[in-house]
Amino acid sequence: MTENDRLIFHIDVNSAFLSWEAVRRVKNGEPDLRLIPSCVGGDPQSRRSIVSAKSIPAKRYQIHTGEPVSMALRKCPELVVVRPDFALYKECSKAFKDICRLYAPVVEEFSIDECFMDFTGTKLLYPDPAALAYEIKDRIRDELGFTVNIGIARNKLCAKMASDFEKPDKVHTLFPEEIPDKLWKLPVGALLFVGKASVQALEKAHIRTIGDLAHADVSYIKNLLGEKAGAQAHRYANGIDDSPVRAEREERKGYSHDVTVDEDITTTERADAILLSLAEVVAARMRKDKAKAGSISVSVRYLDFKTRSHQCRLKRPTDRTREIYETACGLLAELWKDHRPLRFLSISLTNLSRDGAWEQMSLFEENDPGKNEREEKMDKTVDALRSRFGADIIKRGAVIALENGK
Repeated sequence: MTENDRLIFHIDVNSAFLSWEAVRRVKNGEPDLRLIPSCVGGDPQSRRSIVSAKSIPAKRYQIHTGEPVSMALRKCPELVVVRPDFALYKECSKAFKDICRLYAPVVEEFSIDECFMDFTGTKLLYPDPAALAYEIKDRIRDELGFTVNIGIARNKLCAKMASDFEKPDKVHTLFPEEIPDKLWKLPVGALLFVGKASVQALEKAHIRTIGDLAHADVSYIKNLLGEKAGAQAHRYANGIDDSPVRAEREERKGYSHDVTVDEDITTTERADAILLSLAEVVAARMRKDKAKAGSISVSVRYLDFKTRSHQCRLKRPTDRTREIYETACGLLAELWKDHRPLRFLSISLTNLSRDGAWEQMSLFEENDPGKNEREEKMDKTVDALRSRFGADIIKRGAVIALENGK
């Protein structure tokens, strides 16, 4: 089967968190949040609260996703700020994906508000892909009360890029013959998985559009971004992607989390606090899948975009936040002896085990048999609180100090 035989849809809920809250409020006779300046965010009095989603009227005040709620309120004092409700989001996510499963043989969940649908081989059943997309889009709107965008293409990459075109409540296509007109004119930063650091490197080399990237020599791009990232970016710029739509996620081979910061990391204290935040996220993801890591890796990136990594194999697999964090700090200390300014930090957990195999115990831990149990209970409690109330419900002191600039 060639790529031209494939037919992939990408479904993306428009301003998901805000739309889902708006639907609930409209049912209760309250104003529609989508029609007024509004956003989903944390406590406006907290410096850590950011805008998670915003309405189109809020966008007119130059309010951006990811900015502090306090800043958004200065731009628009009448802004309605709604606290997140993750139980509602899970319910609405399931509802629209259940509708998608009524149509497609294979549906892959990409995130809480996105999914891919594979209609390959259904031409006799659905001869008009655009008409089908409008039917699905309108059914979700009419039955559930919120809107989605649908992208139609021959692969997942182009389907997702198409769904990001004009919003809301739209259907867009991005077939091979449409790539020069629809894709190549976009800024290079609009390409999927091209991050801020890569954009800076490309623009510095006068590669400003996706078309510039597509027409550049692939070896030159690899030199700019690295072998793997450069090859992928060049393929994506040319609309090439052969990844399958999977009904169930593949078993993970590892877990990772990273951050690119706006201000240089120059002190061990700040770097360690960032590592703590990364360790909490990546460890929680792993625990959710009931896995443990046998190896931990830390990566750093300097201002010249050069990346270095350091890895170690643990004496026994672990899923404990403290152990992962302390190991990561030790790796960073060995890796970052020159303390050159950093803009990027990453923690990766690999060499996974899921079968509850025998683990060698440490002599030190045998002297305190309750320590392991206490740490496991604490991690599980934190995971449960964050799953129910959001990531900001509980934070360690070092992370709060970092966010407060101390």
